[in-house]
Amino acid sequence: MPEKMGCDADAGFDPRVEALVTELIGRVADKWTLLVLEELEDNGVLRFTGLARLVPGISQKMLTQTLRAMERDGLVRRTVHPVIPPKVEYELTDLGHSLGEAFCGVWHWAGENLDRVESARKAFDDRG
Repeated sequence: MPEKMGCDADAGFDPRVEALVTELIGRVADKWTLLVLEELEDNGVLRFTGLARLVPGISQKMLTQTLRAMERDGLVRRTVHPVIPPKVEYELTDLGHSLGEAFCGVWHWAGENLDRVESARKAFDDRG
């Protein structure tokens, strides 16, 4: 089985898997998706306005686009309650939680290597 970035690819070589990985990295590398994922992971079920308050700087339009893309990918569940005024809630699906867990390794890596990265950046910048 092929190896990607030091990981055993247990799915074998499947171009659809490679395409999905590329697509998801693009989506999650977007800062808004990562921040929404983090807030939903930390806070559970949230309404749109609550989520907007927790993600500083995000516009309503960008939050809407981000949530729709995450819902399309199966990462977020949108529940509309039949009440007046309308009540819409968002929560991570099992798939969304598993993606959050996968990115936990990135946080660990960053914590372990922060000083090395900052040192490398300073050395680069000092070269002018």
